[in-house]
Amino acid sequence: MSTTYDAVVVGARCAGAPTAMLLARKGYRVLLADRAELPSDTVSTHMIHPPGVAALARWGLLDRVRASGCPPITAYSFDFGPFTLTGSPRPYGGTGVGYAPRRRVLDAILVEAAAEAGAEVWDRFNIDEVLTEGGTVVGVRGHAKDGARSVERARVVIGADGRGSHLARAVGARTYREKPRLEYAYYSYWADLPLSGFETCARPGRGWGTLPTNDGLTVVIVGWPYAEARAYRADVEANFLATLDLVPEFAERVRCARRAEPFLGGAVPNFFRVPYGPGWVLVGDAGYTKDPITAQGISDAFRDAEACAEALDDVFSGRRSFEQALSAFQEARDAHVSEMYEFTTQLATLAPPPDDTARLLADALGNRERMDHFASVVAGTAPPHSFFAPVGAEVRA
Repeated sequence: MSTTYDAVVVGARCAGAPTAMLLARKGYRVLLADRAELPSDTVSTHMIHPPGVAALARWGLLDRVRASGCPPITAYSFDFGPFTLTGSPRPYGGTGVGYAPRRRVLDAILVEAAAEAGAEVWDRFNIDEVLTEGGTVVGVRGHAKDGARSVERARVVIGADGRGSHLARAVGARTYREKPRLEYAYYSYWADLPLSGFETCARPGRGWGTLPTNDGLTVVIVGWPYAEARAYRADVEANFLATLDLVPEFAERVRCARRAEPFLGGAVPNFFRVPYGPGWVLVGDAGYTKDPITAQGISDAFRDAEACAEALDDVFSGRRSFEQALSAFQEARDAHVSEMYEFTTQLATLAPPPDDTARLLADALGNRERMDHFASVVAGTAPPHSFFAPVGAEVRA
């Protein structure tokens, strides 16, 4: 069988589900398909910084996240060894609060909202082929969980299927500004380890972070340089706990808590992809991937979803051509994320900061405004250069 849609969205996670929802709310016919069984967990940083929370509020979904029991995060703490900076991010879109929900919780909320908006949602649907005619993507061929095969045609196919995107490979999407894998990280969930905020710790060649999530659990993630990945993998639990021993008090708290689930982890390359071409668009990690150390992925995915839906609405309604709308989408994306990309990839080396940067951070200790400012940089509510720029340099709020 064959069905025609305005958009087929491949991938129903934090980029694809909102994109489908927003297009469906505009009245377009949308198919949202994912090969996974939904809802389900997936490897994730969990963190939704204030810009992402503001998007949930705009979409009318924030109350659902709150109702899940996921605790709010208002404080960001950064332990650099000789000193610790603790601050609260500047508000963005009316909120300075973050959340770190389990992905099976967040993705269920997003997929449910897409379905409520009118999108068709198919889980356990595998894309076998991206269909093209005359060099333009016109749909997909796939098979459902029962083996039934179908062809789904669309005015545009949107790849929201992660950094290994099937669509990106099929169309040969070009990458640029590439950087190698820099960090190898593992995480798990602990019970009886109460924490109230987004807490990170940096030591030469090592780093870790903690986040409160659903069901009274705390996410603890530990990173090593990618060059040491083989040694890390040789005994994940022992190496994970040995890293925490660099701060004995915290290590003891973790050992007194209970690990509730297996370790998950890995490493990601860093790159931009050209996010569009004839009949196709990429959103989220499919179009732009960076190390998770600053936990920007979910907020960036939400931003992409809104920008993509607006661009395609312009195209479908005839206000702009596909090339005009999507080239502007790429330009705006790159301008928005470029500074954070460089900041993130520098942090992901886990190298000690340069002396001038270390002095700048140390000078912020005890200065509430400066500590809040640094928290805002990590939260994505202030650009990195606004904190690190020399005195007298132009600063953007």
